[in-house]
Amino acid sequence: MLTIKDHWLADARRVPSTHYNERPEGEVPRLLVVHNISLPPGEFGGPYIDQLFTGTLCAQEHPYFAQIADLRVAAHCLIRREGEIVQYVPFDKRAWHAGQSSYQGIENCNDFSIGIELEGTDQLPYTEQQYQALSAITLSLIKAYALAEEDITGHSDIAPGRKTDPGPSFDWDYYHSLIAAH
Repeated sequence: MLTIKDHWLADARRVPSTHYNERPEGEVPRLLVVHNISLPPGEFGGPYIDQLFTGTLCAQEHPYFAQIADLRVAAHCLIRREGEIVQYVPFDKRAWHAGQSSYQGIENCNDFSIGIELEGTDQLPYTEQQYQALSAITLSLIKAYALAEEDITGHSDIAPGRKTDPGPSFDWDYYHSLIAAH
């Protein structure tokens, strides 16, 4: 389990984003959304995810970036391929990660969710280090925010037809077994 202090993971690398706002009054985190991201698509490493989530991505760096450089998006955290955790937004704030979304009939999942990005694609297997880091974050969030294990979902589940991540390569059974083992 990881330590959360003032809504930040103590052991994560902090890269503060401005792509968030306050949650609606009285709203607390009660859903965890698992995503994936790679920039450029299918490539890992490099500074581009940090740049996208902080609004500093240069459209000229890669042809794909011209389509996304002006987006104002950020997840709460990113887990890189080697297991490094990067946090962009404190957990008590409303990060802009889910977009148009609905969970159990409730719209605007950003209002009540925490978004965790895995550096990856829908098709490539995620790394053991990512599963270990994600389960550690999840256990910490369950403890800190009284999240229920059943309130963990994929981006594809809250935005069906619009999003496909974390994709068929994400092993939900293995992830849940790691959580249950603690």
